This record gives sequence, structure tokens and C-alpha cells, in this order.
Amino acid sequence: MALDKTPPLLRGDDGEGSVQVHQDASMKIEGAKVFSVYGKGGIGKSTTSSNLSAAFSMLGKRVLQIGCDPKHDSTFTLTGTLVPTVIDILKDVDFHSEELRPEDFVFEGFGGVKCVEAGGPPAGTGCGGYVVGQTVKLLKQHHMLEDTDVVIFDVLGDVVCGGFAAPLQHADRALIVTANDFDSIYAMNRIIAAVQAKSVNYKVRLAGCVANRSRETDEVDRYCKTVGFNRIAHMPDLDAIRRSRLKKKTLFEMPDDEEIVQVRKEYIRLAETLWNGTEPLAPAPLPDREIFELLGFD
Repeated sequence: MALDKTPPLLRGDDGEGSVQVHQDASMKIEGAKVFSVYGKGGIGKSTTSSNLSAAFSMLGKRVLQIGCDPKHDSTFTLTGTLVPTVIDILKDVDFHSEELRPEDFVFEGFGGVKCVEAGGPPAGTGCGGYVVGQTVKLLKQHHMLEDTDVVIFDVLGDVVCGGFAAPLQHADRALIVTANDFDSIYAMNRIIAAVQAKSVNYKVRLAGCVANRSRETDEVDRYCKTVGFNRIAHMPDLDAIRRSRLKKKTLFEMPDDEEIVQVRKEYIRLAETLWNGTEPLAPAPLPDREIFELLGFD
């Protein structure tokens, strides 16, 4: 019998090829501007998210940052400590969420930023999307989103499966953190494809990318020009940024040396750009072979 090589046709509520269920309408975040921060693992998403939250707070905005990583270190430069995760707190009350108070899982950080760590299932088990959903559900039950201007989801690595793409169901804009190298841009290309798939049925659109830990931006800019994307910020590769994370502080709490002051200004400018609204971008991600040809090795 000849092997049938025809790919299976999967049609779901979440874009071509998806078998995901559609989001419960009651879980929509309303009244706040919602951003999801994605990028290659280790690229500096948590540093970017926390400093962006701090920058929004400096603009007088009421900010909530939600870490979506089992290692729950997204907000520790805002709070100065690793806070308990939503999933661990729910386990402590045998998942009887009605027993929880907001102060059990929402912690105040620098600039009054509200900090939540969703956490995640043990490695190789469960679904991160479930944890994100439970976190948003808890926040809505306790009316924690009603007095919030900005929500920032800081999402685990470049995992764009259905689970960790879940924050895209809530976001207005997705922001991608990259560096000026092949691996980071390759990951960005895949994330763009994931956001485009989500945008079929959700309001999320791409805001642009942040070149992080990069002395130059030539490769990022070349990729963006090719696919129709925008770089909307550049955070240079400074030891001061690494030091701030080691000291468990945002850049806004560090001494006022010239380099730090300049990067703070760039974060404030990025926050203003996002708050004022970005063009809803629809870049065309490259097939693997083409991105290798564009950025591959000589």
C-alpha cells in the first residue's frame, strides 16, 4: 500500500491548523492596554518587561506585570525577591480559589507595579496555557484588572505552542525582544508566524521588536526591512544592565551614571510609543531556507 503523504487537515477556532478551543469571552481583559513580551530564551525578556513596567509607572500609569515562566523570576527586580506563584498558592488551598485574597498572589514592586508570577506545571507535565488562564481568572474574580492601565505578560522563551501562546489571546500588541544575531532573529521569525496565526481570531497584532544586548542593529534592521517589521527600541549591551539584575533592581533604582540615564530614557520612550499606539504590523515571516540565505553563515 502506498504511503499517504497528504498532511492532515486540521481546522479549529484558533487559526488554520489549530485544534485549540476558543477563549471564554468572560476572560477578556477590558479597560487596560495589554502587551505580551516574547523572544528567544535568555534574550532579556524579563529585564525588558520589568524596566518597561517601571517606565510605564514613571509615566503615571497603573501597571500589572504577569510572569509566565515556571522559574518565576520575571518580577524579582521589581520586588527584590522571588514571589510565590499562582499555581503554588492554588495548590496550598487545594485549588479552592475562593479562599484566596489578592494579597496572597499580587505583590507590589517598584513604582507601585503590581507583580504576579503565574508559574507553571512541573517539567514535562501539564500546560502553561492553563496556568495563564487560571491567573487571569483569579485577577478578574478579585477585580484586580479594573484599576489597571497597562498589563504586561512576560512569556517563557520562544515556546510558541498553544499553551505559551495563550497570552496572545489577551494582548493588544505583541513585542519581540531580539539581539543582532542569527539565532535570536530566527526565533523572532517563528514568533511572528505564531502571532499572525493568533491574529486570525484575536485582536492581538505585532507592535515591533526591541534590539537588546546589541552593540549594532544592522542584522535586525535588514531582517525587518525584508519582512515588513519595525524595530522600535534599542537597548545596548551594557554591563550596567546586567549589574542591575544582579542587584535585584530596575534601572530606575540604579545610580545615575551616564549609561544608565540614557537607557532609562530609551525605556521611557518605548513606553510612550506603546501607550500612544503602534501601527498594527503584519510582516511576512520567511521560510526557513530563506532566512538562512538572508542571515546565514558565509
